[in-house]
Amino acid sequence: MAAAQPGRFLIRDRIGHLRAVGASFLLILAGGMLADNADRRWVVAKFQAIQMLCPVALVVLMLTHLIEPWMVIVLSLIVGITDALSMPSFQTIAPSLVRQDQIGSAIALNATQFNLSRILGPALGGLLIASVGAISCFVANAASYLPFIAVAIWILPPGSANPDPDRSLDRHQLLLGLRRIVASDYMRGALTTVLVTSTLCGPLIVFCPVLVKEILHGDSTQFSLAIGAFGIGGLLGAVVMLGVEPGRDKRQLSTAFAAAYGAMTAIAAVNPWTSVLPLLLVVAGFCMSISNTAANALLNAAAPARLRGRTISLYMLAMRGGLSFGGLLTGLSADLVGVRYALLANGIMAVTVQLILGRRWLHAGSEAASHPSTPRRC
Repeated sequence: MAAAQPGRFLIRDRIGHLRAVGASFLLILAGGMLADNADRRWVVAKFQAIQMLCPVALVVLMLTHLIEPWMVIVLSLIVGITDALSMPSFQTIAPSLVRQDQIGSAIALNATQFNLSRILGPALGGLLIASVGAISCFVANAASYLPFIAVAIWILPPGSANPDPDRSLDRHQLLLGLRRIVASDYMRGALTTVLVTSTLCGPLIVFCPVLVKEILHGDSTQFSLAIGAFGIGGLLGAVVMLGVEPGRDKRQLSTAFAAAYGAMTAIAAVNPWTSVLPLLLVVAGFCMSISNTAANALLNAAAPARLRGRTISLYMLAMRGGLSFGGLLTGLSADLVGVRYALLANGIMAVTVQLILGRRWLHAGSEAASHPSTPRRC
């Protein structure tokens, strides 16, 4: 009975997260429409400015001793909404700055800074809170937005937004654009690969606390090492992608490392040693980063310019939605057979499904790969 408690707790947590993802679904798609129809510089700058006001508000509330839990929740909600609306624009800036053959390297560089910030951010935040206090930490957080907003405004020349935007923002135009993206075997394969990876392998990190505490009998330090190792692996994978030749078939990379990520999920599930888990998670993060970065680069290069924002919004939904849905399903199976066997089943299924999907993807998209302009007509 006691062993089932973590599974049920995480199921409730995942159901709540799944509801949040359902709400963010429309926001992310709306963000994709904004990326396709507005100047991405100002979309990013305006929403980042709104986000900057949230830590400023926290500082004021803390100094005046008026802060309440519901205020923190409201400010967090604002950050989440603005992030969902601006992220497609942010993700599509890089392809608009470089040549077609440099898109893969640009996406890899973007992934490198993302993974680096994910590793350094919590560490720097902890040091600031311990040394100068929470208020000073939020002041530094607010100040960190200023150079980002300046870069978002000045990094693109005024005429670099989509030159032929789709001004119709009605539901018909939105669904038509999404159907055109999904109708492309080339792009659908990338989206499906990311969705399967997030659904079946993403729960490895979601259930890592249970795996460390309940199965391996580790402590908080070992859990921190495991999570940090996964981030380091993600950073290494993004760095490796910087050296991939522009002409390299991204489908092969995405499929192979997605299957390898599934294998690492299965191995981590049956691993009996706490000291080995961080090493396994380094490899898992490495495989995840290469697979997703390759899929992201493929989508940015293959998508028509007027649909690129909506294409990346689908990519984001595949990652975030798959993670929530996979966490729910894994929680249900963990409640029945335990976390270890649930993750083992996930890993085995991931390897099998990725190899089957990858074979079909490579076969169906061979013509598109030989002629990159083909998927652009979808």
